[in-house]
Amino acid sequence: HTEKTCMNLLINGTVVRTTTGPNTEPGGSEALRWQSWDVTELKGKNAYIQIVDNHTGGWGHINVDHIIQSNEKVSPEKTREIVVEKKLLNLPVQNGAPKTWFRLLDGEKILSEFDIELAESPERTDFWVTVDLTEFMSRRITLWADNVLPNSQGFIMVCQEDKLIGGENLYQEKYRPQFHFSPQRGWTNDPNGMVYYDGEYHLFFQHNPYGWNWGNMTWGHAVSKDMVHWEELGDAIHPDERGTIFSGSALVDWKNTTGFQTGDKPPLIAIFTYAGDNNLSSKGMKFTQGIAYSNDRGRSWTKYEGNPVQGHIIGGNRDPKVIWHAPTNQWVIVLYLDKRQAAFFTSPDLKIWTLTQEMEALFECPELFELPVNGNKDRMKWILYGASGEYYIGGFDGKEYTPDGGAIPFNYGDCFYASQTFNDIPAEDGRRIQIAWGRAGHKDMPFNQMMNFPVELTLRNTPDGLRMYAWPVREIESLYKQTHTWKDTTVEEANNALKGITGDLFDITVVFEAKDDAGKFGITVRDLTLRYDVRKQQLRCKDKEAALKPEAGKVALRLLVDRSSVEIFGNNGLLYMPMSHICENDDAAIE
Repeated sequence: HTEKTCMNLLINGTVVRTTTGPNTEPGGSEALRWQSWDVTELKGKNAYIQIVDNHTGGWGHINVDHIIQSNEKVSPEKTREIVVEKKLLNLPVQNGAPKTWFRLLDGEKILSEFDIELAESPERTDFWVTVDLTEFMSRRITLWADNVLPNSQGFIMVCQEDKLIGGENLYQEKYRPQFHFSPQRGWTNDPNGMVYYDGEYHLFFQHNPYGWNWGNMTWGHAVSKDMVHWEELGDAIHPDERGTIFSGSALVDWKNTTGFQTGDKPPLIAIFTYAGDNNLSSKGMKFTQGIAYSNDRGRSWTKYEGNPVQGHIIGGNRDPKVIWHAPTNQWVIVLYLDKRQAAFFTSPDLKIWTLTQEMEALFECPELFELPVNGNKDRMKWILYGASGEYYIGGFDGKEYTPDGGAIPFNYGDCFYASQTFNDIPAEDGRRIQIAWGRAGHKDMPFNQMMNFPVELTLRNTPDGLRMYAWPVREIESLYKQTHTWKDTTVEEANNALKGITGDLFDITVVFEAKDDAGKFGITVRDLTLRYDVRKQQLRCKDKEAALKPEAGKVALRLLVDRSSVEIFGNNGLLYMPMSHICENDDAAIE
């Protein structure tokens, strides 16, 4: 609030200098930031410092400390010139340190910019992160940082290396998931751009490459031939003057409707949300939609020069999901609007959009796809769902969606959000495969959060009507090292047999005969207990519970046990309950 929350320099009652702090809008940090006045022309004059706090209301105040005179400008900005000689720029991170705005500059041109909790010293460094310098090799560039604390060594510690500093134990950290995808470094959330192309499954994801917490939203990128072994390729789509890069989808443009194809193979197209209003540091974000394309199997990406292809509509409109609708020979885009509203658009080329329907249905990250009923491809139903996994079963004519009934719960755990399914899986495979954001992390790790294990979705008849089932993809079997099987056994006999079994990674199937006089039964794995209440016909894990009726008098449970989660499947996938769980007890038994 200029002139209302500020500090002035007065001479003879006249304001000759004034300044405000770094926060010019509600929100942000309480951290102080150096400001300086050049007072050379005022030397020798009597002056007063006036601290002004005349604003009233919910936000707006002033913090002042450490007022000094000096012959050199005290500035939070630091710069260094380097000649790029190695592949990676390594930066030290200290969780909880004041955020520093960091830039790589070529003259006045910004090559890269982001905020980072820059470590104050080697002793306070929690982990290192990197910027890929490959494209700048042999060039002279400037490192620039703002809000560097006066005594901080962090800016001096930034250095070039050909490898990640501290990466010696990469993927083997104590709490690193072993068969769930997680990035080498930084925060991750929503899966994005899931598409199959030329023998590879592409997984993009919301990524903060420079910190343990959410921020700097970028599309990270990994590929896999089997959805079990992943190779992280590095970040694919970066923030620019239009904003940071929020969620979206990807596809193969088989007919080159976009005109982006340059070789003899169709291009990959990514469609995403820009979060910003032409200012990366702005808090008044406006959401627009953009596209990018790749002609080299997703290894490099070019943003469309005509972005945004869809301007701001309302609120936080975002998360475009695109599919090709063959019967009408056009693209269909489902976009989250605001509150619980979604919108359907059609497009011939992904550049021109026509609104066809708005409906109240879901919150964030929409998904739209077909599933055969009981595997019968002559009887297809369209599934529509949002970030929480609640789904509708209905019909879609290429323009409008018509639900058959209300929303149906899909996920009953605490480790699931913003799932997406793969586009362009070959027809001969025929599976609809989903990956969700696994909301699990550990404060001592240099990465935060993960992806849930890929599951195949099917639609089947049940006594309660049609329901969507989830089941781990068959490729998990390639990871099996040892198998133990017991049949027709009592609980006591099973516990005796399990006494010699140790480890932290399991795929467990257990089938209970649910006799009426049993009361409750269950299983404990790595200090996480599942209990089934026979009378209530209900499964419970921690504070989560879900109905699960016995089938032919039996309750079947399958558990995927990793270092930070246990994914639970009931009765062949009718129930899906992914749970975050970290076991600190190395001697935990199964019972």
